Amino acid sequence: MKAHYLGHVVFYVKDLEQSLAFYRDLLGFQEVGRVFNGAAAALTSSRTHHELLLIQVGDAPGPPAGRRRGLYHIGIKVGDSLDSLRAAKKELERAGITIDGMSDHTVSQSLYLRDPDGNEIELYVDADESVWKNDPAAVLSPIKPLYL
Repeated sequence: MKAHYLGHVVFYVKDLEQSLAFYRDLLGFQEVGRVFNGAAAALTSSRTHHELLLIQVGDAPGPPAGRRRGLYHIGIKVGDSLDSLRAAKKELERAGITIDGMSDHTVSQSLYLRDPDGNEIELYVDADESVWKNDPAAVLSPIKPLYL
């Protein structure tokens, strides 16, 4: 077997409408539809039928803080240039979203933030693909600070 690509991510969320305000309204995913009597929503970036499914569970415990086993974060590509990442940063700041970090990974550049349920989200742009195609080990390069 060979995986083709990561197809989708499913998050349990406290408040579906609050999560839709983040993923749909702020990050720009399109809502495909609702299931489970309206308690869940499927979203897409138009790459495939859905990349994200949000299921409302109410006051169930959220992710614990700090290092733990399980999901660390998801990465969402937001463009093809640092200008796209700068524009995303400005939009997040206008929306009052705290940016937890900014990193230059050599093969990509990233912003880190939290969704309404405390899940870490990486918004990124890729560097020119020749960087990692010519040197696959570039993905292991030391992480550098990113200044936008």
